[in-house]
Amino acid sequence: QVQLVESGGGLVQAGGSLRISCTASDHFSTFRMGWFRQAPGKDREFVAAISRTGAATNYVDSVKGRFTISRDKGKNTVFLQMNSLQPEDAAVYYCAADKSRLSLPLVVTTEAEYDYWGQGTQVTVSS
Repeated sequence: QVQLVESGGGLVQAGGSLRISCTASDHFSTFRMGWFRQAPGKDREFVAAISRTGAATNYVDSVKGRFTISRDKGKNTVFLQMNSLQPEDAAVYYCAADKSRLSLPLVVTTEAEYDYWGQGTQVTVSS
């Protein structure tokens, strides 16, 4: 069973930056990876996704230009760099891995397509 462990969450002031990480226990290079978030009282929503090689990415419109997803093969880790954070970005952020061996699509944005999930890391933004 693959395990995903997130880290790096915390409290930041509005306008600040935070980088969260997710390390996979195995098979990292074969996974398409994604980040989702869930705020209190809301459904979990897609934030960002990255292809197996890291060459392709996708973002929800609300974070484009502010968030950057990346991956480090040597560290089995995917990152989410979050800049210009706003109170509406506050949520529990979840890392997810898609084990499908299909070549396409390069990135996956739907929650149902992901097979493994991390435990979540809290991001709090103070105004």
